[in-house]
Amino acid sequence: MTMPFAGGIDANANATLTFSLVAAVIYAFTLGMPPTLARSAAKTLAVAMLAVLSALQGGPLLLVVALALSAIGDAFLSRDGEKAFLGGLASFLVAHIVYIVLFLHVGGGLGLLGAESWRGAIALALAVFVIVMLAALWRRVGPSLRIPIACYVVAILAMGMAALTTNSTWVIGGAVLFMASDGLLATEKFLVAAISPHRGWMRFAVWVLYYAAQLAITLGFLLG
Repeated sequence: MTMPFAGGIDANANATLTFSLVAAVIYAFTLGMPPTLARSAAKTLAVAMLAVLSALQGGPLLLVVALALSAIGDAFLSRDGEKAFLGGLASFLVAHIVYIVLFLHVGGGLGLLGAESWRGAIALALAVFVIVMLAALWRRVGPSLRIPIACYVVAILAMGMAALTTNSTWVIGGAVLFMASDGLLATEKFLVAAISPHRGWMRFAVWVLYYAAQLAITLGFLLG
């Protein structure tokens, strides 16, 4: 069996990646169940193990920090209630800021967005997507959530723009998947009726897109 890192499946890096993938699959199959400690642990460990993998492989410190903050955000979002949601939002907000710094550090500068048409086209599409989502959410969320959500939306758009300055298709793809996941999460949480039959598949899609995003960004740095 071919593994992404040297040493076969017994190597620490490959074992850690496998552990992460298993945790992600376990969480995916428990999405419809009530919040439990075991369910929260699976969700948290999926991305926490990517942070460990990055540290083991000598990845950038900012990557390790962003993944660790994301895992903390996952722990918050695995629970119910507005306080848990705000805790998750804050964790991911800081994680996105760290990602922005990381991507801009390794990227070729924001001038690339104007110099290369395909980057500019993706950047424009991301901006339109974010504006539409924010306009839709503004009317549906409570006043206490509007400013936190607006700050988060600005941060994730900046993260996507920063990713477009890199030369890694893995990182760019991961950023786009991250934004798609967040857009679908916001739709499921705030825009779709509580009794909608679509909520089940939407939650599953949110998790698949989100985990794929974090995995793509991680491997983009470790294997690129």
